[in-house]
Amino acid sequence: MKVLVTGGSGFIGSHITDKLKDKGVEVRVYDGVMPSHRKDIEFYQGSILDITALNFAMNGVDAVFHLAAVADVKDVYNDPYYSESINVRGTINVLQAARRANVKRIIYGSTTWVYSDAEADKVDESTPLHAPSHFYTATKLAGEYYCQSYSKLYEMEVTILRYGIPYGPRARDGAVIPIFVRKALNGEPLTIAGDGAQFRKFVYVEDLAEGNVLALNSIAKNKIYNLDGKEKVTIKQIAETIQKILGDVKIEYIPGRPGDFSGKEISSELTQRELDWEPKVSFEEGVRRYINWYKQREEKRETEWARLDEKLKV
Repeated sequence: MKVLVTGGSGFIGSHITDKLKDKGVEVRVYDGVMPSHRKDIEFYQGSILDITALNFAMNGVDAVFHLAAVADVKDVYNDPYYSESINVRGTINVLQAARRANVKRIIYGSTTWVYSDAEADKVDESTPLHAPSHFYTATKLAGEYYCQSYSKLYEMEVTILRYGIPYGPRARDGAVIPIFVRKALNGEPLTIAGDGAQFRKFVYVEDLAEGNVLALNSIAKNKIYNLDGKEKVTIKQIAETIQKILGDVKIEYIPGRPGDFSGKEISSELTQRELDWEPKVSFEEGVRRYINWYKQREEKRETEWARLDEKLKV
């Protein structure tokens, strides 16, 4: 079996490729950036806006994990036009290329942000969704609707996965936990918008990747699943967890941001029942693993610069 992962060099995509390789699946990554975490993966460089390149990349592929996206909410807010091109038009390009190549299954990485405007505080995959107030949510919902349309019109097997907030090694430096960890290690205070009571169920990235791979099961075709964490974690608790692990860390509060997703009680019970998936890594343990990875990455960078200084000495 051969699987294509768009965005496979990125945070979540790279961990999905790891899990697929562990299970003996052939993996091809399609990304603008070459995978840096391992060398045993077939790589096609290109943009998901390039339908011709996507057509070539789909050749001989049985399933596609579509992860390529503008995933940072702040980036979408700052550049909605570009974000729409990647998240929406890029998605239809992937679907069309997969259709032409007769790909059997598409697995689309969506987000639990789609519930942010739902009326209910407790939600699951059957909860009615409303017009989104944030442009990021709008782009991801458009991708979901495109997937469902292709499934119905062209008999493609589509699985939509709504991710909770992922964290762990290889995370984008602009995400909240990496920002807090960097500040803490640099002796800077951790800044919390509002009272810090807004919560998420953070999901450790290796657990999330395992859920993605399980979505290849036949039972998952033409289904939607939530992949969210178990523990309710407030922004305040994130700061306090890092403070607990690292010691002397100052926490400061600033006014809240408009339009922030305050948090919903999101059920992953269907995923547990049908795919036998649930997160295994506790939040504190996951943060410890991320901090250890971050320290090792920074030490490696410093060592490489030191070696270069030695080589450049006359």
